[in-house]
Amino acid sequence: MPETYIHNGPLVIGAGLAGLSVALNTAPHKTLVLAPVALGVACSSAWAQGGIAAALSPEDSPEAHATDTINAGAGLVDEEAARLLTQLGPDTVRRLNELGAPFDHNPDGSYVLNREAAHGLARVARVGGDLAGKAILEAVTTKVLAADHITVWEGAIAYGLIRSDPETVIGAIVEYEGRLIHVFAPVVILATGGAGGLYAVTTTPAKLLGEGMAMAALAGAEIADPEFVQFHPTALKYGDPSPLATEALRGEGAVLVSKDGYRFAFDDHADGELAPRDIVARAVFRADAELGGAFLDATKAIGEHFPHEFPTVFAACMKAGIDPRVEPIPVVPATHYHMGGIATDLEGHTSLKNLFAVGECASTGVHGANRLASNSLLEAAVFGERVGHIVSETLIGFTPDPASALVPGLPPQLPPEALLALRQAMSQHAGVIRDEAGLTALLQFIDSLKTTHGPALPLIAARLIAECALQRRESRGSHYRRDYPQTADRAERSFVRLKEGRIEEREPA
Repeated sequence: MPETYIHNGPLVIGAGLAGLSVALNTAPHKTLVLAPVALGVACSSAWAQGGIAAALSPEDSPEAHATDTINAGAGLVDEEAARLLTQLGPDTVRRLNELGAPFDHNPDGSYVLNREAAHGLARVARVGGDLAGKAILEAVTTKVLAADHITVWEGAIAYGLIRSDPETVIGAIVEYEGRLIHVFAPVVILATGGAGGLYAVTTTPAKLLGEGMAMAALAGAEIADPEFVQFHPTALKYGDPSPLATEALRGEGAVLVSKDGYRFAFDDHADGELAPRDIVARAVFRADAELGGAFLDATKAIGEHFPHEFPTVFAACMKAGIDPRVEPIPVVPATHYHMGGIATDLEGHTSLKNLFAVGECASTGVHGANRLASNSLLEAAVFGERVGHIVSETLIGFTPDPASALVPGLPPQLPPEALLALRQAMSQHAGVIRDEAGLTALLQFIDSLKTTHGPALPLIAARLIAECALQRRESRGSHYRRDYPQTADRAERSFVRLKEGRIEEREPA
């Protein structure tokens, strides 16, 4: 029999940078954070290498940053969201610095800034070369653990959202310390991360399976743009997850070459290695398939400086038996970031009352069809702060009534062999290059897994991605259809809801 726990304050589900940023800004309200693993472990924030983008130099401006964000998003960026993000970005980075995040500084005190793909100039603040996410999250975690208003349940896993009526969320079903608990709260914030673990080749923690998006969809929340999955062009060609070779390497002059030394990236775009990520990812995908492999050569641009400048990448390479100081690194595209997710406004509200979403599981429209490099940590911190303040200022002091709660059934768990098969099918048919035949076959396979194992949350998330990818009959940003290679004249976002476990009928884009 599940226990009942009534929490009279915000319930934050997820403990990456977005979730912890929310919690830090909800004082004085007592805030409960559910962390599925130990703080700072196995979340995408901690693994982010490149840094955090913001207009921090005299030559830069929030307007220029917004323009690059909009251009990278291939027509689908919500321009108001992009301008809000870039306006708030510099002060957010400064606050993180004051919090203890050890950003790299020049002797004059200014930030060391890198240039990454599709940025007009250098604006990516970094920490220890490629340790930005880890260092920023460590600083935030230290602050969280010292905050009197925050309680963290480490090892707590949410399985579903509890409602008082079809439109109002009042809690979640949680497993914690071997007990099943119905946690009731006046406001719930989902910060559950992305969906990279749905793919066989990913740079994200493999346990990130889009389950927050799936829980919200099953509760009736609107989902936006789930078909837009970003593939990082340069993951090391080994491991699960695949170690990331940060884009900052290319910003420092590393080049992409075939087995024979040919710089193939210029075949697709005049900016070569610094073209938008979707274009570079497709170039690497083709080179790996058709040119005997794709390689990132940093031997001249970085060489002997590799261990100091990029210690994380260097360690991953050496573990794989590759010395990047003297030999090119074999790379492949890997699932890296989910632009889609739970639809929110600019204050984090979802379509359901008392339910907020923030970070990668949310879709504000700020990333459009293709996220600009290093905008993800910025979004997590900026919108995390913002949602925390809004929740704190507007929290309704009421106690949910467990007696009248609409409690969903526990979702079935997908066995490891079925999850592996799903990941392989997603990479094959909903990966860098897609088409109708593959997506149709994928949906049929997802249905067969559902018939065998029940409506597991990863299957719900995978279906949202695959079905919207099938319905979008164009190529735009990260979504590339070989059977519809042209971009439609009119750019339209996808907004969908589930009805009886399936996406409601809608007109295709």
